[in-house]
Formats: sequence, C-alpha cells, structure tokens
Amino acid sequence: MRAIDIIRRKRDGHTLTRAEIAAFVRGATDGSWADYQLAAMLMAICCRGMDAGERAALTAEMVNSGQRLDLSDIPGPKVDKHSTGGVGDKTSLILAPLAAACGVRVPMASGRGLGHSGGTLDKLESIPGFRVNLSVEEIKYALRTVGAALISQTREVAPADRVLYALRDVTGTVESIPLITASILSKKIAEGISGLVMDVKTGKGAFMAARDEARELARALVEVGNANGVHTEAVITDMNAPLGRAVGNAAEVVESIEVMRGERPGPLEDLSVHLAARMVRLAGLASTLEEAEKKVRAALSSGRGLEKFRDILVNQGGDPTVIDNPARLPRATHRHIVRASRRGHVRGIHAGHVGRGSMLLGAGRNRADEAIDPAVAVLLHVALGHPVSPGDALCELHYNDPSRLAAALELIEAAFEIHEEPPGTVPTSLILETLG
Repeated sequence: MRAIDIIRRKRDGHTLTRAEIAAFVRGATDGSWADYQLAAMLMAICCRGMDAGERAALTAEMVNSGQRLDLSDIPGPKVDKHSTGGVGDKTSLILAPLAAACGVRVPMASGRGLGHSGGTLDKLESIPGFRVNLSVEEIKYALRTVGAALISQTREVAPADRVLYALRDVTGTVESIPLITASILSKKIAEGISGLVMDVKTGKGAFMAARDEARELARALVEVGNANGVHTEAVITDMNAPLGRAVGNAAEVVESIEVMRGERPGPLEDLSVHLAARMVRLAGLASTLEEAEKKVRAALSSGRGLEKFRDILVNQGGDPTVIDNPARLPRATHRHIVRASRRGHVRGIHAGHVGRGSMLLGAGRNRADEAIDPAVAVLLHVALGHPVSPGDALCELHYNDPSRLAAALELIEAAFEIHEEPPGTVPTSLILETLG
C-alpha cells in the first residue's frame, strides 16, 4: 500500500478504508512516510474532510500507535473532562477535586498553553514542587488513594499525534475538524477512561470562534468518542469574555482556591459545578443531572472539594500550604492599573485581546519550547454590565519585565468596550448548548 496511492485517493474525495488509515498512522509513527507525504495527506484530509467512520478509524489507529493505560484494576468509574482551550479557563483545577470528592476516579491528562490559550499544566506547575510527570504506577496509586491524578501526557501515549500535530502547526491544517477530533480523543481514550465530558469553547477567545464550527466539532467529538467505547458528552460554552477574574497561571490557582472556598460565586463556579456534575452522572453515581449537581454542590459547600485538592497537592509533591497562604505562590514585582477613560457601562471584554496581552507579558508562549512566567497576571476589576467612571480601575497587570508592558497594554486597553448605555441583557450562564 503506497503512500502516494492513499494520498491520491483522499485528494480525489474517496472514503479511506481502515487499512489505508492504519498505513497513514503507522507511517507517521515509524517514519516510513516522509514528512512531505504526511503533510500532503494532512492537507488532503483538511480539504476533503472525513466521514464519521473515517474519523472513528483515524482516532482508533492513533490510540493504537502507542500505549493504552490499563486501569481495569482500579475500582470505580474513570471519567475525564477536556476543554478546547480559552482565556482564564481554570475549571479543571476546580472540577477535578469536586468530582473526585463525589467518588469519580479522575485520570486527567492535560496540556500546556500555546498562544493565548492557557494550559492546565502551567497553572499546576506554578505551585511549588507540583509534579505532573508521573509514572504509570504513580498514576494508579493516585487514583486508588486520592481519586485523581492531574498529569501530563506520557511520550508513550498516541505518539503518532506528536508527529502529526507538529506538522499541522506549520502546514495550515490545524483547523481540520477530523484532525482536531482524532488528536484530542486519541490521547483521552488512551487514558483508559469510560466517560468524557468535552467543553467546546466558542467566541472571541476560543479556537473555534464561530458557533457553527464549535457545534460541528462538538458533534464530531461525541460521535467519535462513543464509537471508540468512551461515553462522551459535549457542552458548548461562551468564551467571548475571560472566564473568571484572573488570567495568568499562579493567579488562576488562587482564584480556583477561592471558588473552592465558596468565596467567588458566579459563572466560573457554576460552569465548574455543571461540568463536574456531568462527570458524576457519566460515572453512574447519580441518575439525573440535577441529582449530580446536588452532590457536587454539597462537596463544594462542605469543603470536601478543597480538602481533596489539598490531597492531590500532597500526593503530587505540591506545597499544600498555598491553600491557606496564597502568598507562597509566585508573585510579580511590578503592577500597572488600566483605568477607564470615559463614563459608561462595560459592554464587552475581548477574551482574545486579554489572552494575547497576558501572553506578551510572559504568561503564555508562542512556541512549545518557550518558558513562561507563572507570576504574570491580568486581574479584572469589572465584569460585563458594570458601570464605570473616568479613572475607575478596569484591570490590574502583574509583570516582571517592564520591556513587555507597552505591547501588552495596547491589546489589553483595546479589550474593554465601554458604551453610554448598559447592555440589554447580561447572560447568567456560559452554557450555550449541550450534546450527547
């Protein structure tokens, strides 16, 4: 089965067989296909698409390209959650301990931030001593004893994806829904989970800015996840404004702790509870979503979720005293207040501008090998609908490198849309649609 023949078939719009898809994935894994052949195949898939059967087969073959974690000896249901990435999205830090406190086993393999989208691993590693690189035995120990393991993906999991992801990034094929679906789900399925909740972001700070595209991706994720034996649900959520008050790694850890303390009610808490409740229901620990939400709310209000987070920190080498003394987390040396220049009401806070501004300050990275500054943060002082007067604080920037401030300010100042008239309505929920 020659590479050129498979490339031509997809180029001409044919449906690939499972054997042809397997040959493509094997070629990426063992190097038998040259990079230019892999790139050509990626472009053919991007332009011609894949039907449901092809997407399921591509995902399964990418899972089979590496190690699949066997968690059959761990009692209890194993369920994970994954987000397509946003600005200030720290829900994983909140919902993982809440779901674990309700009895769900949570093997949560996460990624690092790239571009304006923050990464869960970067947030966790801002906690002194926290280890995300665990061995298989350490992962199993964490699931048995604590109920959750917040980890990085090992090199043995879906190795084909590492090769194809790097090529997608430089060949203009990142946006392909079949390729996105296979990339996300191959790594999740390889965790050995039985259920998955997908948070698909849409809006100005999301990878899928258009809602129709987000819906198409959500449907593909649900179909392919279920076809590969993982009960998958998707929630489409609003990412036009940053999620929560803090954008930046250590600052988002602080805000997550505040939510688990019950000190920050609002959309961030509500979304975290909703996603955790879906995990609880998928795990079979509640018969309805309403019952599951009651269980999660009880774990939140009783403090069991926060104590579970403390257990996770202790087990993975993190400093648990940051829960009681957040000042132990990295702190920046410089502050700058962005102030309103006119009277009016906040009609919008452009999540993409805030995210890119925080990245320019040092909170994110353009390339996977760049270092980040965990102390950098943008702290919002206003929310949608808030009235402001000239001189009122809109947000506060925390940074260490003054040479980065000017470029970041240009974006962050442009993020705030202030009009004389208040917005007609301010959405009370970030959840736009649910699938599965």
